[in-house]
Formats: sequence, structure tokens, C-alpha cells
Amino acid sequence: MEEARALLKEGVLAHLSALETESVRLVELQREAWRQQATREELCATVERLRAQRDQLRAKVLSATQVMTEVDQENEEKRSEEEKSAGDSQLHMSLLTARLSHVKNLLRAHHLIGGYDITETRRGKGVCFSIATAFEDRTLETYNVEMDLARTMRICRHNIPPFIPLERLAQENFQSDIMAFLDSLSMHLNAYVGRRQQVRLIQELFHGSVKVLESNALCSILVLRCRQVGEKKAAALCTLEYGDPTRCLPTRVTIDSEEKTLTDSPQWNEIQALFLETPAHQALLAIRREERIA
Repeated sequence: MEEARALLKEGVLAHLSALETESVRLVELQREAWRQQATREELCATVERLRAQRDQLRAKVLSATQVMTEVDQENEEKRSEEEKSAGDSQLHMSLLTARLSHVKNLLRAHHLIGGYDITETRRGKGVCFSIATAFEDRTLETYNVEMDLARTMRICRHNIPPFIPLERLAQENFQSDIMAFLDSLSMHLNAYVGRRQQVRLIQELFHGSVKVLESNALCSILVLRCRQVGEKKAAALCTLEYGDPTRCLPTRVTIDSEEKTLTDSPQWNEIQALFLETPAHQALLAIRREERIA
């Protein structure tokens, strides 16, 4: 009888110890979730603040552009009478120089909060806009668009990747709102390099446990094979589709596996949601910390 009581006591103590360990783990997970939420809110506030600053400078640039457009129209009306005069030619060049200087000063200020740098080319007959790209606070490639200002403003040279819809973006905003054109182009470029950087980080961080099976030049589709943790160690196939070319997060996530009990479980539904809200390499790191993949 005493031996039975001792065994029962040991069993109860072991069970209580297991409950205590599980409770500590759950508390740590909850604290981590709170920390991530606080970080996310802080980043969102920073983004909103920078957007407000950008909008203020964009309004100044638009106002200056409108004034310069009015000056150009006035000069156009007088051009037929003034073309014969060399002095009037010098006046036109002075106005053009002043125009470039004013826009350059405004855009350099805009560059300080994540805008674009601008340099004069071909002795004042053109300007070159530099669009820097970044992902997770790391500066990546810089792309350039050179514009001809001699007569009608047009793009004369650039190093934009061919799969970025430069011509369509130019048709939409180029002549009427140059800042809207640059902002739209910047969104496409930053989203592209962000998606491409995620592929590189997956290949560097997981060393074969997660394999990139497919990815196109625009990185608008990404197929990953992940080794699941479990007795059968089945492989999961994750397909990430990026339907919005201006974002580096997928719009659709599909997960398939030979082990249907895993992919149909609530945990894998949570994983799908995680991929939709988090860059792919960060989502995979979180899944590996929970020991759902190798």
C-alpha cells in the first residue's frame, strides 16, 4: 500500500511539473507576441510620419512645377517674336537654369526622407533621377532614369529591368505629374528587389532544408519545398503568388503535402496567414522555431 501511494505521489508531481513547464512556455510565447505587436505598431507610426513628410514635400514640388509650367506657357506664346533675338535666347536659358536649380533643391530635400536624387546632364538639357531601393533597412541597387528637357520632356536612357512596366507608368503620369511617376516606379522597384532579396535570404538561411523549386525573373511566384518535422517527415510544398507588383508580400499562399492531416490542421492554416503578413524568410524562421519544419 505504501509503495502504491509513493508511485501515485510521484505521478502527480511529474504531472504538475509538466504543467508548470508548459505554462512557462506559453507565457514566453505570449510575451514574444506582445513584443512583436509593439514593434509593429512603432514601425507603422514611423511609416505614417515619413509619409506625411513626403506628402508635404510632394505638394511643394507640385506647386513649383505648376509655376514653372505657367512660365513655360508664357514663354511659348512669346517665342515666335523672340526667336530672332540672341538676348531672348539667353533669357530662355536663364529661365531653364533657374527651373532646374529650383527643382533640384526641392528634390534633394525629398531625397533626405527616402525620395530621389537628381543630377544635371548634357549641359542642362537633361536630368537624371536616381531611385534607391532597400529591404529591411538594407540598401540594395540604385536605378537611374535620364530625361530629356530640350523640348518635350521624355525618357532618353535608363537601367530599369525590362519586366518593370516603365512605358505604362510613363503614359499614366509622366507628362502631368512627374512625382507620381517616380513614386509609382519606386514602388515597383522596391517591391521587386524585396521579393528577390527574400529568395536570396531563404537560400542562405536554410541550407537545403527549404528548397526554392521555382521563381521567375520578376519574383512574382515562388515555390518552396519544406521538410516537415514528424515521424513520416513528409515534405510540404508552399506556393507564394505575388499578385500586386508594388508589394513584397504574397496575395495568395497554397500549401500542399502528402501528409494531409498536417496541411488540413489549424496550425497550417495559421502558417498560410503568416506568409500573407510576413516576408517569406521571416515566416519560415518563425515556423522553424516552432519545430514544424526542419
